[in-house]
Formats: sequence, C-alpha cells, structure tokens
Amino acid sequence: MVMSQSLYITLKQQNPNAIIDVMAPAWCKPILGRMPEVNQAIEMPLGHGDIDLFGRRKLGKQLKANNYTHAYICPNSAKSALIPWFAGIPKRIGWKGEMRYGLLTDLRSNKKSFQYMVERYVALAHPKHEMINSESLGGLTNLPRPKLSINPEIQQATLTKFSLFRDKPILGLCPGAEFGPAKQWPVEHYANVANAMINQGHQVWLFGSVKDKETTEKIKSLVDADNQSAVFNLAGETSLIEAVDLLAACKTVVSNDSGLMHVAAAVGCHVVGVYGSTSPQYTPPLAEKVDIVSTDIECRPCFKRECEFKHLKCLTKLSPQLVIDIISTKNASDESIIQVTLC
Repeated sequence: MVMSQSLYITLKQQNPNAIIDVMAPAWCKPILGRMPEVNQAIEMPLGHGDIDLFGRRKLGKQLKANNYTHAYICPNSAKSALIPWFAGIPKRIGWKGEMRYGLLTDLRSNKKSFQYMVERYVALAHPKHEMINSESLGGLTNLPRPKLSINPEIQQATLTKFSLFRDKPILGLCPGAEFGPAKQWPVEHYANVANAMINQGHQVWLFGSVKDKETTEKIKSLVDADNQSAVFNLAGETSLIEAVDLLAACKTVVSNDSGLMHVAAAVGCHVVGVYGSTSPQYTPPLAEKVDIVSTDIECRPCFKRECEFKHLKCLTKLSPQLVIDIISTKNASDESIIQVTLC
C-alpha cells in the first residue's frame, strides 16, 4: 500500500487534474488518507482469497456510476480484475498475473523485466510500448518516493494520548515479522540495540500489532533494569494511523523487512532495514536515509518463512553492534547517504 503511492504521484505528475480513488482493505485503508494524491479511499468489503462473484459484480455495478476512465489493478490475481470489469471501466491496466485475458484492456506481460516492486507500479502509468525494462524508468533513484503526510496537531494529540514526549531523541524498533520467523531479528539483538542507544541518551519506542506484543514485552524485559523506564511498548496499543504519526516522531527506526519499515521510510525516518531470508533487491525501504544490513551466508536470500536448516544464521549472526555503530555514526554525521552494509 505504501509503495503504491509512487504510482499515484506519477499519475498526478502526468495529469494534475486526475481524480484518483483507491480501493483497499479496511485494515490499511487509513494509510490512503495520508496520501495527498488520493481523492477518496473506497473500502474493499471482500476478504483476501474470497472470490464471491456476486459480491464483486454488485460492487462493480455500484462503481459504474462514478464513470471512471482508467483502472490500475496492482494485485496479480484474476479476481482483483473482476470489479473494474464489472464496472465497465474502459481502460483497465495491469500485469498479466493469473489468466486475466479479457479482463484487462492493457495487459503487460514483461513484469519480470522490472526488478523492484515500486518500478512495476510506476511502469503501469506509462504507455506499454515505452516500458521495456527498468532502464525505461531511469533507475530506482529517479522514481517518486512515497511520502505520507503528517498533521502536527493530530500527531501531538497522539503523543499526548500515549503520554509520550520528544525531550530525548527517539529510536523506533519494529521487531515483528508477519511473514515468518525467517525475517525476524532475535529479540536479544533488538534489546542490545535498545540498551546501547538508551545509554547514549535515546528513548526507545516499540511498534507492532497485537500479535507482536509478546515479542516487544520480551525485548523490554531484556533491557537493563535501570533503562526500562526509557522503553515504551506501543505494540497492540495503537491504530495503524497512530503508528504512522508516532513513527514520524522517531529519528531512527530499526525494522525487519515489514510493512512498518516502509511506513517509517515514507515519513522521513533514518531507516535501518534488517534483512534475513528476504532481499532489498525487490522491496527496499524508499527513504532518503537508509542503511540495509544483512549477512552474506550462502543460503540467503531463500525467501522462505522458516529456516529449512533450523539455524537462522542469516539473523543470529547479524551483530547488534553493527546496527549500533550505524546509528551512532549517522547521528554524528547526520548525512543523507544511502549505505549498503554486508557482514
């Protein structure tokens, strides 16, 4: 959802008068309210994997009254293309995906010619004959980056709600990994980073969903007793949009490869992205200040949810001191340099 903003920005650059409505699941729909390019967020009432042809036909008929001229279908599934088809939208653009012949009027078959997901989104905004490969877009650094808007008054109200203050530099930690344990840096490593940065004068905010609460509580418990008062566990306490506002208050965010990592990038944080089984060669954080840390063992990236060798060395061997040094150095220099770190 965050990376899709690059598509909306591109469409607005091409046609400033374009009216862009976006359909999204209820849980991530609030993110669209922070994208100035989006006119209206429409809730997708059907669950992931739910075909429900009658429901999709009904929704398509409702949307028909809006007289949309173009539909950009970002997911790859056939069912995601049904609603624009039922709505009779004349131009329906998307990648080939799952047998979408007839459902799309502008079918793109060369998706794998674009390395990054954000490239695949932005390519849809351009004519098919111009979009041959990544070079057609001029490279990742030339693409518009997601930038979620922050209202200072709403942000302050959120800070007040959770009794948080910005009297010390804030380090945000996002230790959750919905994808699976092969993306989750050990809690001990997160605790070591938290401890070291508190000793350097920081406070630490822990982010995540209710599913991550056990993980964040463990991290806090591993921090030195004298430092625990500087650790604030927000996992499961905030709404998604409250997490957006609070992440925007953080100077630096250390995160597994996750959705919150991309949110942190889109609100201007210095992002330290921790990669285990996955790779930044597909979905890197699109931040001005970003450091990627990973190990170089032979079996990564495997893109698996669980380690088939049961050792998780791609994560356990990734030293917390490396991350501590990166944060300390970046804080000292405060330079906007993209750095790729391999250990």
